[in-house]
Amino acid sequence: MKSIAADLVLQRLERTAPGALNRRLYECLRQAILDGVLAPASMLPASRDLAEEVGLSRNTVMHAYAQLQAEGYVQAHVGRGTVVADTTPDSQLSSGRVAKVIDNAGGPPLLARRAQRLLAQPSAAPRQWGAFMPGVPDVTQFPHRTWSRLHTRLWRSPSPELLSYAHGGGLLSLRQAIAEHLRVARSVHCEPDQILVTEGVHQAIDLSLRMLVDPRDTVWVEEPGYWGFHTLLRTEAIRVRPLRVEPGDDGPRAGWPREGKAPRLIFVTPSHQYPLGSVMSLGRRRELLDFARSTGGWIVEDDYDSEFRFAGRPIPSMQGLEPDSPVIYVGTFSKTLYPGLRVAYMVLPRALAQPFRTTHADLYREGHGITHAALTELMDSGHYAAHIRRMRVLYARRRAMLVDLVHRHIGPDSLQAHASNAGLHLTLSLPEGVDDVALAQAAGARGILSRPLSMYYQVPSHARPGLLLGYACVKEEDMGPAFQVLLDVLSSPFGSSRSRR
Repeated sequence: MKSIAADLVLQRLERTAPGALNRRLYECLRQAILDGVLAPASMLPASRDLAEEVGLSRNTVMHAYAQLQAEGYVQAHVGRGTVVADTTPDSQLSSGRVAKVIDNAGGPPLLARRAQRLLAQPSAAPRQWGAFMPGVPDVTQFPHRTWSRLHTRLWRSPSPELLSYAHGGGLLSLRQAIAEHLRVARSVHCEPDQILVTEGVHQAIDLSLRMLVDPRDTVWVEEPGYWGFHTLLRTEAIRVRPLRVEPGDDGPRAGWPREGKAPRLIFVTPSHQYPLGSVMSLGRRRELLDFARSTGGWIVEDDYDSEFRFAGRPIPSMQGLEPDSPVIYVGTFSKTLYPGLRVAYMVLPRALAQPFRTTHADLYREGHGITHAALTELMDSGHYAAHIRRMRVLYARRRAMLVDLVHRHIGPDSLQAHASNAGLHLTLSLPEGVDDVALAQAAGARGILSRPLSMYYQVPSHARPGLLLGYACVKEEDMGPAFQVLLDVLSSPFGSSRSRR
């Protein structure tokens, strides 16, 4: 097998340049070491091997190696071969030369307008674990041993189909398992051929936009609403209208945009509104369904954490209210298992299923066959349902602890009164005038993670201050100390009432 060093020499060596060939080989290797292409402690191939691979005599290579060793660029060790020295003589000169190139690189790159809009308001948090990060499950409770056993068995003799590019919207056995689970747990009307497995909810949203929305079309998004919707919409040249979520105001067309074209897509979280936690009434659900049918639009129902409901009767899906409804139902395993799994799914109306599957395969090149097979067995064996039951008990206990801390130290009125007993976070209301963005940053500087509520609004005049506090990934013994740090931040100047920037 040809070594990486041999490839480098074949690309860089100037065979027709003047001077001895061994000197030119020495210069080629020396410059690669100075540039950092050949890193310290990296192994050079044996002189005989390099000579054969690049078509030089062994003496030529040996002379080049000897010169590099004499000048301290490489070290020869008996039994180990020739390695690049940890400290090279011209390292300071090289770093200065590289810095000069960077300094003269010019201004920032000219990015597309859609990229500039995205970078102006980045939303993904660099830290995703710890008190009180919202929307993150306790990944330490994942059934690692069971998952490892399933993977190990599948890897012993995997079929070629599991290791190749896939086509069809996900492994059939997984789509069958998802369909069975959704019919029982969420009252979803679906068959396996209506299910499309995606690499996360964001990919499902992106595919829906690409398939159903043209430039200058209109979409409705809940206000406040999931930041992932907003992020993807900012990259498209479409008209976004806020669908106001007003607690206690659930009358006909309450909060609906009063002007503009009918929407092609309506993004909603009816079973547990994100981020406020309210439940959309049956009347409003039917009203939206009738509206979508009459206008030829589609509803995207994000049912992101419906499995975790701790009191009251389960809320069935909007998709299941009527046969072949104009609803694209989206769910994920990120909250029930772990976010890094990157497996979500769409339940598509029959008219959309085949076009979506074909386009998904062309755009994203499906795969992850082994993961899909292991997930199928996890569901079919009952381990998945058992894990959800265990996590419901754990999360209910942690939710009760956080609610008690808020009630005792801040007051019951500070929690959203209309929030359902579901999900993986609580929404803490703050007095008008408090800068929740600065407050979240101050808490983050002390190791406490949260998300400012105001960032979930598209229209600044609609925004209300608050903090999203996740409890799922906070151990019981850590809850009190972490909450005390949050109280300290709330009592600091960052938590006092003042004009928001």
